[in-house]
Amino acid sequence: MKTTPHNYLMRRAVLAATLALSAGAVVTATASAYAAANAPLKDWPHITSAVKQDKAMEARIAQIVAGMTLAQKVGQITQPEIKFITPEQVREYYIGSVLNGGGSWPQGNKYATAADWVKLADAYYDASMSTDMKVQIPVIWGIDAMHGNSNMYGATLFPHNIGLGAARDKKLIGEMAQAVAKAVRATGIDWVFAPTLAVVRDDRWGRTYESFSEDPAIVKDYAAAYVQGLQGDLTSDNTVVATAKHFIGDGGTAEGKDRGVNRASKADMLNIHAQGYYPALQAGVQTVMASFNSWNDVDGGVDYGKMHGSKALLTDALKTKMGFDGLIVSDWNAIDEVPGCTVDSCPASINAGVDMVMVPEHWKTFIANTIAQVEKGQIPMARIDDAVTRILRVKLRAGLFDGKKPSQNAFAGKQEALQARALARQAVRESLVLLKNNGGVLPLARGKKVLVVGKSADNLANQSGGWSLTWQGTDNKNSDYAVSDSILAGIQDAVGKANVTFSENAAGVDVAQFDAVIAVIGETPYAEGDGDIGPSGTLRLSGRHPEDLAVLQAVAGKGKPVVTVLMSGRPMYVNDLLNLSDSFVAAWLPGTEGKGVADVLFRKADGKVNADFRGKLSFSWPKSACQSPLNVGDAKYDPLFKFGYGLTYQSKASVPQLDASYPAGGCGKTTAMPIYAPADRSTYALYVSSAGQRVALGADLNTVFNLPTVKVETAQVNTQQDAKRLTWTGAAKLEAQAAKAAPLPAYASQDAALQFDVIVASAPQGKVAVGVDGTELDASAVFQRLAGKEKQTVKMPLACFSARGAALTAISVPFSVAADAAFSASFANVQIVGGAAKDADALKCGDFK
Repeated sequence: MKTTPHNYLMRRAVLAATLALSAGAVVTATASAYAAANAPLKDWPHITSAVKQDKAMEARIAQIVAGMTLAQKVGQITQPEIKFITPEQVREYYIGSVLNGGGSWPQGNKYATAADWVKLADAYYDASMSTDMKVQIPVIWGIDAMHGNSNMYGATLFPHNIGLGAARDKKLIGEMAQAVAKAVRATGIDWVFAPTLAVVRDDRWGRTYESFSEDPAIVKDYAAAYVQGLQGDLTSDNTVVATAKHFIGDGGTAEGKDRGVNRASKADMLNIHAQGYYPALQAGVQTVMASFNSWNDVDGGVDYGKMHGSKALLTDALKTKMGFDGLIVSDWNAIDEVPGCTVDSCPASINAGVDMVMVPEHWKTFIANTIAQVEKGQIPMARIDDAVTRILRVKLRAGLFDGKKPSQNAFAGKQEALQARALARQAVRESLVLLKNNGGVLPLARGKKVLVVGKSADNLANQSGGWSLTWQGTDNKNSDYAVSDSILAGIQDAVGKANVTFSENAAGVDVAQFDAVIAVIGETPYAEGDGDIGPSGTLRLSGRHPEDLAVLQAVAGKGKPVVTVLMSGRPMYVNDLLNLSDSFVAAWLPGTEGKGVADVLFRKADGKVNADFRGKLSFSWPKSACQSPLNVGDAKYDPLFKFGYGLTYQSKASVPQLDASYPAGGCGKTTAMPIYAPADRSTYALYVSSAGQRVALGADLNTVFNLPTVKVETAQVNTQQDAKRLTWTGAAKLEAQAAKAAPLPAYASQDAALQFDVIVASAPQGKVAVGVDGTELDASAVFQRLAGKEKQTVKMPLACFSARGAALTAISVPFSVAADAAFSASFANVQIVGGAAKDADALKCGDFK
């Protein structure tokens, strides 16, 4: 049923009152006040910013722009990534900004100190101030500081936004943002790509944890405090430039697909998805990042297309109607997704209103192309001048023209400025949501014997999630979190190490020897793309992480209370795990301060409550495995735990045994079984064999493998870091393998084809064979034809493998590619697709030798 803004707001008000009567729920002031005080918007409102234009500054900007050459102007709108640009190139090309992506560090050193970062920041700054321009324009460095200065070794990591939303504490948000600003300035950086203001409507989206809530009222309530905390007066040593992102509707894509299509009406876009932007703009946010997604207002009959190419939204709505006078920055290579554009050429995006273009690697050709496009009249000079004007305005407001190097900031290079441990520990305490506490098991007494189990109890990577040291949060070990405490460490500190026994899988442990069991389980790290749950999946945690169900089955029903702590980036279908637990805590992704969890789980030494639960769900909790979308205010709203639910130690509510059934075939209509694709990178691990070595490629997207006969590195075919590029010099093989063989699901079996996207950089000089479970087809001629072309989708009928003897009853290696001589290609989106063998572009068995 369609949700109109008026009905949505009315239902929210009614629901707020209902929640007050439900077990453990509270009514937030913002929930009811939002419905009462805000009439639904019909068009983009004009926003009066707290940061006013200054006539003298505007005159100075105009004078600078008038004295710049076209090359200097285009350099200012260009933002390369630090791995691909030197300080000397910043000087030579008049570069206006640099950024570092997740998992990118000075000299590629993950353990670089604050001083190392400042040294590089100074080098870029000095280069920008030594050009042959009439007026030197300082470079600005941007970073994704997502939950702390999260790319930085030794920095405190706060709970991700989903946990902060559960805390319902606007003051805490402001204090956290101030701490983040100081930590970022410690590394010499002056621009943060935060806050994320997405209002998530489908929890299958892999970025759900980046959102404060499914309810726009909470996002709206937090936005200004976050911006004010980061920006302050914009010129002090502990302030940075903030970014409202991603404009707009990124949290509302169909099926939660990253970079997908939002089909909201204009009324819903204005009154749900845009709610965080109004207070952020009012607070004076200086930059806005355009979103990867598209918007098709089906009800209104208007398809706005990709946000990065939408003048109606970036210019007409944001800049003209809403009055935003800062700069719009694009996302990572996002111009490539605008029709008619590539990674290094996009007049449509610049003309639509993007002021600074994030072109991480291909910035040189972007500059050359853009200069040529201006000279040909494809991009008006007035548009370039406007973009440069906006960039200079932000830089001047931020005090970048004041003549101070990054190293002259009061916090520059100070390792201790990266830490705000007490504040982060408080944020952990406030974000925890108690979902079940049958029999009043919690809080636990100190001085008792505690068995701790579960893969995440002593795993700081799982505890911190994505956007932690690396982009996806993967390939991190506990020692990579230099100043931190795991949840296990917090438990040991609370009750004494001698009273705690840890066994990850509970194998061979006699539960009867303990007074209580604490199981710490949940999702493993992911970020955008990799975190999406596709139609072949469900919200059921046990389906993706069966080890969690196994460890609870090993300790439950043994006469000892079981307390489960779930770490996840979204609400999950965990009815089976709830049934095995006496108490159940949603801890979200708490970050580096695990002691905050123990603070709430255990009593004081005198038996009194140490810290009560105060977190309330900012996302509705599903009752079934396919209950997404599920949002407060929906018609037929029927969650397991309602928005706003959260028990305290005074609550008497009891959770009964729950239905734990689930559909075997996933939640959506699909014919595709992912092998190596963003929807599922957990079932099949990638391996490379070369000269007698067999190496697991693992989850780290930054690692480059140099083996005797092949080089393997991460590349882009469709989206950021979605592919593996192999450069063969001799015989070597890439293969995807599961832990054990499994039959093809029925939906992917009929007329099926092995399908993958590929970019062939150099033609094979020998044989290239593609295999399924050891049966190989000579595809050399196919790859010869594809050499030098842009992305191609290859479809190889499984019947061709069957004809060569492949049984295909149960498959453990659904994809392999082997070459015996020089060859280079990038592979992505590997899957087995039912029906694809009948597609017009499917290959025939005769195409293979």
